[in-house]
Amino acid sequence: MGWCDDPNSNDYNRLVKLPSFYSAEKLYRKDNIYDLILILNYNMDPIYKNKGSAIFIHVARKNYKSTAGCVAIKKSHLKNIVAKINKKTVVKIS
Repeated sequence: MGWCDDPNSNDYNRLVKLPSFYSAEKLYRKDNIYDLILILNYNMDPIYKNKGSAIFIHVARKNYKSTAGCVAIKKSHLKNIVAKINKKTVVKIS
């Protein structure tokens, strides 16, 4: 599976099957940072092309190396968040 980040696609900022004709970020990674992800509903309803896609909260890399626009935290902390949230939960990043 992947997440389409190509504004030329009708599936922009959506989950897609791979391989895809359009650019998409692979959601399976050997570095395990996508073992658990929360999809932030940024630019989802409605979706505007070129406004941003694939913004997740996911597992941090070793030494908390920077992401390409996501929020990354320790896996145990992410598990704690997942155990406490529901559909009505609002994530505010400041």
